[in-house]
Amino acid sequence: MTKYIFVTGGVTSSLGKGIIAASLAKLLQARGYSTTIQKFDPYINIDPGTLNPYEHGECYVTEDGAETDLDLGHYERFLNTFTSQANNVTTGRIYQHVINQERAGAYLGKTVQVIPHITDEIKRRMLLLGNEKKYDVVITELGGTVGDIESLPYVEAVRQLKWEMGSENCIVVHLTLIPYLNAAKELKTKPTQHSVKLMSENGLNPDILVCRTEHPLNDDIKRKVALFCNVTKDAVIEALDADTIYGVPLEMMREKLDKICLTKLQLPISKEPELLKWKEFLNKLRYPKSKITVGLIGKYVELQDAYKSILEALIHAGAVNECKVVIKNIHSEFLTPENAVEKLQDVDAILVAPGFGSRGIEGKIHAIHYARTKKIPFFGICLGMQMACVEFARNVLNMGDAHSTEMNAQTSHPVIAMMEEQKNISQMGGTMRLGAFDCVLQEASKTAAIYGSTTISERHRHRYEFNNAYLEAFEKNGLIPVGKNPATGLVEIMEAQDHPFYIATQFHPEYKSTVENPHPLFVAFVQAAKQYSHQ
Repeated sequence: MTKYIFVTGGVTSSLGKGIIAASLAKLLQARGYSTTIQKFDPYINIDPGTLNPYEHGECYVTEDGAETDLDLGHYERFLNTFTSQANNVTTGRIYQHVINQERAGAYLGKTVQVIPHITDEIKRRMLLLGNEKKYDVVITELGGTVGDIESLPYVEAVRQLKWEMGSENCIVVHLTLIPYLNAAKELKTKPTQHSVKLMSENGLNPDILVCRTEHPLNDDIKRKVALFCNVTKDAVIEALDADTIYGVPLEMMREKLDKICLTKLQLPISKEPELLKWKEFLNKLRYPKSKITVGLIGKYVELQDAYKSILEALIHAGAVNECKVVIKNIHSEFLTPENAVEKLQDVDAILVAPGFGSRGIEGKIHAIHYARTKKIPFFGICLGMQMACVEFARNVLNMGDAHSTEMNAQTSHPVIAMMEEQKNISQMGGTMRLGAFDCVLQEASKTAAIYGSTTISERHRHRYEFNNAYLEAFEKNGLIPVGKNPATGLVEIMEAQDHPFYIATQFHPEYKSTVENPHPLFVAFVQAAKQYSHQ
């Protein structure tokens, strides 16, 4: 029988439920248990695909084309296994299903209510992965914070599941905060007590408390928390601030979080976690032998979560190269030809990030021009590739007003245009080209050498594409379409000749980079930056 662990949060948001869930899953996986993680988000959007990155961070895309919460990226990076549409559920999706059922007459005239209809659908989704794929353990992260109005149906659903399945099959791990008051020079447990009390008022009691803290918890504090929160003392877990999120699994192993979970779920504790590769990665990450600076050109740089997968992919690639990757965030909206040298002269490589809309576009084009003409290693992703084509058309092919029709519908040189199948779509949500697609690479290309293959599969999220009417002109002048979709001829990768490293991809390679399998394009990009920095 599949066992279920629910991870909830209290006191404040952004405590790191996703990292705790991913770390626990990693430890259970390393002990030989088949494990997956899913995220339930309490907002009414169907998915985060239409949310502004400032609002919600990046939108992560799975192999099967689901636009999901960024925590699914953490799950894949930690577990090195794919997630899917079923791993991320929102309140909007729950209500949509129930309303569709009601319209179809499925409830036979009954009054449709939050309890039991909404909570029953939540429970059905919570058990879906365990029922279909027979995992040993399914970990479910509940978004939001206990006490939020939006979270109440989820807390009630978990309460019901725990009652139906028994506490040996279903446990709750509650992540909370024990703040340190500098004026009093002491840690305070009251916020944690209030959080647990609030949860208990809704009929749900945590089995394990993971306490985020800036200072170690002594035995007295652990005993106090256990006493007033009605858990055993060994179920009070210290979660100190870590130097890297990838150190959290080892910290949780030291605190025996995985053992206490297995004990409460009545699962055997057979072998110690197999984490040799993980420890090797951490060692390289913590003790680099060199350092490079990458200029990240984007328009959401104020919020690091907007480019979460890219930043993590650079960390993975840096560790492989035993190199510390320092990110210099450069806001594309404020990058001009006049200040480009000042902002870019001290970087060893330039990465132009994805995005939508016209704001900051010219800044991205200036950065690409600088990278191309100064022979600085360049990596463009999605919109970064599209603007690389626009820059090349303007400055090499002398097409002065070349642009994407997304930004300028009237351009006389639409080198980037809307995909044919997108032209009649009116719905915004979930209608882009999404998920994994095949790509065939030119054998003699640098990209094929980096991948070690001429056939690859990568994930996409876009509506616009390179306009193949301009293919011949680009090829003749040295920006080569070295990767194409075999079914549609869609250009996936552009590569510049006579440049040490100039690769731009229509797809998002960052989505497939993990600790155990760093993405080859990011690894090669960091290598190129190292070589450039030593010149």
